[in-house]
Amino acid sequence: MIQITPQHHIFIHIEPLDFRKGIDGLVGFCQNKLSQSPFSGTIFGFRNTKGTAVKLLVYDGTGFWLMHKRFSRGTLRYWPSHASTKICATNLIVMLNQGQPGQLSSAWRALPSSNNEGLSFT
Repeated sequence: MIQITPQHHIFIHIEPLDFRKGIDGLVGFCQNKLSQSPFSGTIFGFRNTKGTAVKLLVYDGTGFWLMHKRFSRGTLRYWPSHASTKICATNLIVMLNQGQPGQLSSAWRALPSSNNEGLSFT
């Protein structure tokens, strides 16, 4: 199991991608089309055309992890639409759980932090 932490750099590919690509295809895509090193430890996020699934690719120093999430109901509720959108670990986790970064829905509630202050989402 890989854990998404605040220390991870996250690169989200905005356009939908052909999900027939496996690890080797995504590694090649990162190198050739995105001009990014897939060996950097960066988490690369991709969505399919219908918005029903997300793939994450990350290298952990010994090999690649490829995570694939297919939504059991509906489609992805939020995916960045332009490259300037900042994605941090928290925002990625919210997106993967059908939320929208910066907006709490009825399914999400703020939890107090260790210093007993409420969390804020910007």
